[in-house]
Amino acid sequence: MSEMSLFGRARGRLIAGWRGRSLRLKAVAFGLVGVVNTAVDYGVFLVARAVLTHSASALAAFASVSEFCRCGNPAAVSLVAANTLSWIVAVSGSYVLNSTITFAAESGRKLRWRAYFAFVLSGVAGWFANTACLLVAAEVLLLPVWLSKLLAILASFVVNFSLSHFVVFRVRVKPEAAAPSDV
Repeated sequence: MSEMSLFGRARGRLIAGWRGRSLRLKAVAFGLVGVVNTAVDYGVFLVARAVLTHSASALAAFASVSEFCRCGNPAAVSLVAANTLSWIVAVSGSYVLNSTITFAAESGRKLRWRAYFAFVLSGVAGWFANTACLLVAAEVLLLPVWLSKLLAILASFVVNFSLSHFVVFRVRVKPEAAAPSDV
């Protein structure tokens, strides 16, 4: 019987926390959505990188870009291209899941183009953190690409959650009705 009441109390706290959308619970939900998106991001990245590094036309394009911008070797440009493609796919899925689950109270579980573009724009900071971490880990620290990508995903998690919570899905304060002025 005491187990049941303990379970009941825990369930009650969970439901109250979910309804109140505490920061801790949001971070957990964001993290769980992030696990799904990490798998998508990582999978698309590996496939895109394999396809791009075995495509003669892609390699020629990367060599041209690398030569034009003097921004490193073509391999680094191919990492950025594969990372960008995987990020676009993952950020789209992340918006849908976070709008309907993590920040459902704030979004009303509605998908809106304006909110999507705000989410994508805020995610650009996460993409920069992700890409910078990937390049530093792979090109400077000479870590294996698979490990570099995992570290990059962790760095972008911190940036993306912070921006999602404090900027994109923040609770909007409705302006009070203006009081009539005594003119």
